Formats: sequence, C-alpha cells, structure tokens
Amino acid sequence: MSVNKKVRVDDWDISVSSLTPWHQDALCVHLLSYRTYRIGTLEFTMRILITNDDGIRAPGLVALANVAKQFGEVKIVAPDRERSACGHAMTMRDPLRVSEFKWDGIEAYEVNGVPVDCVNVGLTVAWPDGCDLVLSGINNGPNLGFDITYSGTVAGAMEGTINGIRSIAMSMALFVSGAPIHYETGEKWLAENFEMLVSAPCKPLCFLNVNVPSIEFVELRGHRVTQMGQRVYQDRVEMRQDPWGRPYYWQGGVVVMDRDQPGTDVQAVTEGFVSITPVSLDWTDRELMDKLEHSMRKVDATS
Repeated sequence: MSVNKKVRVDDWDISVSSLTPWHQDALCVHLLSYRTYRIGTLEFTMRILITNDDGIRAPGLVALANVAKQFGEVKIVAPDRERSACGHAMTMRDPLRVSEFKWDGIEAYEVNGVPVDCVNVGLTVAWPDGCDLVLSGINNGPNLGFDITYSGTVAGAMEGTINGIRSIAMSMALFVSGAPIHYETGEKWLAENFEMLVSAPCKPLCFLNVNVPSIEFVELRGHRVTQMGQRVYQDRVEMRQDPWGRPYYWQGGVVVMDRDQPGTDVQAVTEGFVSITPVSLDWTDRELMDKLEHSMRKVDATS
C-alpha cells in the first residue's frame, strides 16, 4: 500500500502516511475483510488466487470457488490431474503447459504441474500484478500434524506465503474409508467464517491450515485454534508381487491416531471442531540453538 494514499474505511478518511508500519499492516488486514474497498476515488476488489492438489475438476475446488467468489474476484490455477502428496515440490526440468479451462464466470487455467507451480504460474498469468489472498483446497482428506509436510494442498498455501501473500489451506477431515465427503459442510462453514479467517491476525511467513470434520454441518461443534498434532502410520511400506513373481512396494500404511492430544488439530477434528492452525515457515528451533552453541563452544575449548 502506498504511504501517500488516503483510505476511506467505515466512513473515516485515513491518511496512510500518518500511520506506523504496524498500523499500515493492520489496515491492510482490515481491508481484506471487505469484498470491495476504496482508496481515494478508486474502488478495489479483493483479488483471490485458488489452487489445489486434487486437480482442477475436483469437487472441493468447486466448493472453494463458490465461496470465494462471494468475497472478491477469483482466478483459478490448478493442476490438470491429481497431485496428492507431492509436498512442496516444484517443476524445474520440464516445461509447464498452461491451458485455459472453462469455468462459469471465473477465469481458470489448468497446469501440467504441481500446486507450487500453479501458484507461481497464477502470479504470472492470472494475477501478474499480484493478489491479496491465496486459497488452496478444499482437499479430499485431512492434512493434520506431520501430514502437512507431504501435502500438495498445504504447499499451495506455503508458496503463497513465500510470495508475501496471505494464504489459507483447507481440507476435509475424513477418517472412514468409503464414507461420503461432506464438501457442503466445508463450503457452508467457510462462507460463514470467511471474513474471520482473512481478517485474523497473522505475520510474515505464516499461513492458516484449516481442517473441517467431514460430518453434517449441524453436527459441527464450532472451531478451535490449535497446534499441530501427530499422525503416525503403521506398515508404511508393503511388499507385493507382480504376476511374474517380481517384488514391488506399495507405500501408504494405516493411520494410527491418538486422539488424546490436548490442544491439537487431531483432537479438535475428532471431537467435531474445525481446526485452525497457524503454521510458520520458519522452522528454526531457537531454544535448541542456544544449547548447540553452548555445546560447540565446549568442543572448541577442548580442541
């Protein structure tokens, strides 16, 4: 935001140049809670980029777009097929092919890449001047605890954050194989809480990871702000044989989830609450840094 501008918010004219940097950031967050806002005589609309890892034809993407278009101008850039569990990968040695995708009322593109590619292509093709918000999802399944390190959905929000854009990843927490995924629950909850999410306090290198229990909307018990829990897999790699007796390996495993993890995303969704986890991209363990320095000074002193 230019510091020479005046911004009109809630019938008040505010001179941005008179604000501290912290208050300028707070004002930008406040403006994000509006579908449209005015700077001087110009009216602006929230610019939203949407991606996912389930592919551009996924029902979760449709649900997410249906909500987002109520709050701003939406453009979709998503993979041309499912890219689940690709993590924060990026295509480096193959060309990215981008094609327009027919979507009623929304500019959309499909990319032969992963979610990180889609965000970066989106900021080149769809929003070359930048956007205000990156949304990734709604994922077909949970992204809880350590799963976020594998998730392409979460990677989309990560890449938005790296580009300095407020970002949110959203997933449906389904735990019973073959059970229906209640995208309508996620869609309705997001519509009712969209402004809460986009205007919530945040900081650089941080995004929100949202998991909605895949249950009927009336069964939701509310939402909780949580920390990351743990999801552990048993029999992660299974050996099988092809028709010629040659071994091959199938990776997946069975999730062993301890519900007794107070304050975590795992506990929240298993108890019927929407989990909202602030995730920082700064993974530095500062407490351990002091111990490492102390330990290494001892080694230097004895060498």
